[in-house]
Amino acid sequence: MKYDLIVIGSGPGGYVAAIRASQLGLKTAVVEKSELGGICLNWGCIPTKALIKSAQVYNYMKHADDYGMTVEGEIKPDFPKIIARSRGVADKMSKGIKYLLDKNKITVHNGFGKLLGDKKVEVKKEDGSTETLEANHIILATGARSKELPNLSQDGKHIIGYRKAMTLEKQPESMLVVGSGAIGSEFAYVYNSLGTEVTLVEFLPEIVPNEDKDVSKQLARSFKKAGIKVMTNSAVKSVEVKDGKCHVSIETKKGKEEKVVDVVLSAVGVTPNLENIGIEELGVEIENGKVKVDDFYKTNVDGVYAIGDIVHGPALAHVASAEGIACVEKIAGENPVPIDYGNIPGATYSVPEIASVGMTEEQAKEAGYELKIGKFPFSASGKASAAGNNEGFIKLIFDAKLGELLGAHFIGDNVTEMIAEMVVAKKLEGTAHEIIKSIHPHPSMSEAIMEAAAAAYDEVIHI
Repeated sequence: MKYDLIVIGSGPGGYVAAIRASQLGLKTAVVEKSELGGICLNWGCIPTKALIKSAQVYNYMKHADDYGMTVEGEIKPDFPKIIARSRGVADKMSKGIKYLLDKNKITVHNGFGKLLGDKKVEVKKEDGSTETLEANHIILATGARSKELPNLSQDGKHIIGYRKAMTLEKQPESMLVVGSGAIGSEFAYVYNSLGTEVTLVEFLPEIVPNEDKDVSKQLARSFKKAGIKVMTNSAVKSVEVKDGKCHVSIETKKGKEEKVVDVVLSAVGVTPNLENIGIEELGVEIENGKVKVDDFYKTNVDGVYAIGDIVHGPALAHVASAEGIACVEKIAGENPVPIDYGNIPGATYSVPEIASVGMTEEQAKEAGYELKIGKFPFSASGKASAAGNNEGFIKLIFDAKLGELLGAHFIGDNVTEMIAEMVVAKKLEGTAHEIIKSIHPHPSMSEAIMEAAAAAYDEVIHI
């Protein structure tokens, strides 16, 4: 079976690359060993957002009186139904990917894909049979899985990863989350909201350590206010399971601390899926545990490309999609522009949400910029107060000499829907005064962006 392009993996990188290739006239096939849509649609981005929405609805119902509503009887979460809803959303999205692939006349081969050399791919099916495919171009989009640490060996019952956290049969009374990145923070919010006693442990001095420090401090305050125990500068040394409980030894600045919980969730990052896909046999170059590629994702082996979580760059679904598009456009003879990795939005869907793009204040200072910084709190936002949650702020960082936007850091309700404005502004090399003079709707959360830009230049009106 000969194609112009074979994509191994159907996550947000793989299926998007395949569809764009088909649009450009390439005869395309996808090899997928599991569900179409990959981890993001089935075990990551989408089902976690469904869980978060259930937690938000429950919180709204608990505070119905704040909105002038009277609710009769006890309000309590139905954990199995919440899990079932999340899985239903994921299944629907996976079926949507099948529709898109069919619509674009892309052939799907179910099985485990492995490079054979000579521009061939072996597909091993569940029944043990194999078939061989051939293409001039092969894209590896095999994604990543939950990282396992030696002292946090996952057993799927007591010490779990993110996949199991989405499908637990019973809600635990207590949970310790190791790692406070997006995955850890989102699950900490969900389980705490539903009534689980949650402890969040972070090795570094701040939670969500990749974010601006002001954002990290605000999330820590919000989490503590919600009842989450936040432990920074702390490391889990060991977990011993006794009588169905996890006995966790934690090293803190003050010494060792012991905690006993029902479940430990390891959220310490992801590991690229590079095993047994033929890269060693072909001599595909690896650098620091990831596939080395050029600006358009070509490896050192002719006809072999790699995108997404297995290459260097942020392990984010939207990054993988952009990489897939750039890769196939180059293959098809188009003239794509290399991705600007300094203008990638990040989003964490805890409550409050976090969204950011560009440099943090610390990074901008280290780069030698003279800065103008504007900050506008949602406590001064009419829309935020009307919505019932005015925690958080907008923080914008500008180059004082040129006025150019260097970074944007948001924390608050729905800010993940607002960050794209900053990505576009940064792409167009927008300045503070262009943002200030761009009229924003009132009342809206987004007008806080305009106010934050104005604050940087002492022109802010509402604080």
